[in-house]
Amino acid sequence: MSARRIWLTGASSGLGAALAQALLSSGARVALSARSVEPLRALAARYPDRALLLPGDLTRSQDVRQIGERIAQAWGALDTVILNAGTCEYVDARQFDTTIIEHVVRTNLLASSYCVEVALPLLRAGTSPHLVGIASTVTYLALPRTEACGATRAGMRYLFDSLEAEWAPEGIDVTLVGPGFVDTVPSPPNAFPLPLDLSADSAARHILEKLAGRPRDITFNTLAMAELWPLSKQPNPAGLVIGKPMQRSPAPIKDSP
Repeated sequence: MSARRIWLTGASSGLGAALAQALLSSGARVALSARSVEPLRALAARYPDRALLLPGDLTRSQDVRQIGERIAQAWGALDTVILNAGTCEYVDARQFDTTIIEHVVRTNLLASSYCVEVALPLLRAGTSPHLVGIASTVTYLALPRTEACGATRAGMRYLFDSLEAEWAPEGIDVTLVGPGFVDTVPSPPNAFPLPLDLSADSAARHILEKLAGRPRDITFNTLAMAELWPLSKQPNPAGLVIGKPMQRSPAPIKDSP
């Protein structure tokens, strides 16, 4: 059987980079999307016949359509789509800033929707099609500073659950992954210890092993989230102090009105 054709978003760092390495090592053909593909050039050089570099800003629908057109020209179809791109910007609820909410909604939910729209006809033309979304276990427990991230990931969960029901008659499988806390960048000194703080490589291996069975959900031990339950009850400023070490991404990009 020919190598599966896979589109992976958010492929340049963290969990996405680990997934890219594992997928290419397994023999798959992988279309790698990220805002910047410079970190991926060395990987593409190792697998020139199987890695397709597709830079673009997934929050721009035109960029996503162009990526879809390039995949169609190169391969004609997709067998698997892994929507990994996303962000987690933390909120100080005492100084509520809607530009953070707008940015996270656009990056996590709207961008995923643009990708789904472009991917659907390519999946319909593929073999045993499979749509995979990387969400978050934060949807199971409200934590300090996660208003934006949690709301968008909950929206993504609802979207994928609905798509599963809609696409089942067509034979398109849908899986949503809640990877828990993945160590994608070095933690700050004396950071608050997070449960199941896995390395990106370990998380990627676990996800790909589970995806072989095409489950509806892949969740990294939701019982461990109970360890964080007391934190959700902490008043401010304790909640903000707890939330600071959980910051895993740069400051948000302010979107134009």
